[in-house]
Amino acid sequence: MNRRTFLTASIAASAAVLVSGCGFRLRGSESLPTLPPLALEGDTNSAVAQQIASRLQQLGTQVAAGAPWRVTLGTPVLTERRLGGDGRASREHELTLSARLSVQERASNAYHINNETLSTDTRIRVSDDDLLNRETLMMEAEQTLARQLSQQIIERLTYVEGMQ
Repeated sequence: MNRRTFLTASIAASAAVLVSGCGFRLRGSESLPTLPPLALEGDTNSAVAQQIASRLQQLGTQVAAGAPWRVTLGTPVLTERRLGGDGRASREHELTLSARLSVQERASNAYHINNETLSTDTRIRVSDDDLLNRETLMMEAEQTLARQLSQQIIERLTYVEGMQ
């Protein structure tokens, strides 16, 4: 092992020990509290809804039709805004994915979240002349936005008072 490799490994190991010693943890599924059984309603066929259902099951949350909490998802809306001039070069696009969310307790019919809009956005640079690459980049951006929005919705659910 040469000196540069040894120094790199030593620095990485020291940083790991230092960070773990101060109680640092990466955000992930372990940091989210468990949720009670939920019923997903509304637009359950969208990519966002599929991501939510999958992620809830990974977290150990039961998703069932008669659950005590009803989560109603609106149809996700993707808006695209072109930024910059009308030149023929590549152009930056701002994509925003938003969806409405309601959370209702079945026993009391009380809404804890009533028609709240959550959204996430990204910017990508694409060339309008390269249609094949443009479509691939846009599709990848939409998938990323769906994952981000579903994660944002799950995080929002964890902060609903009375749900824990």
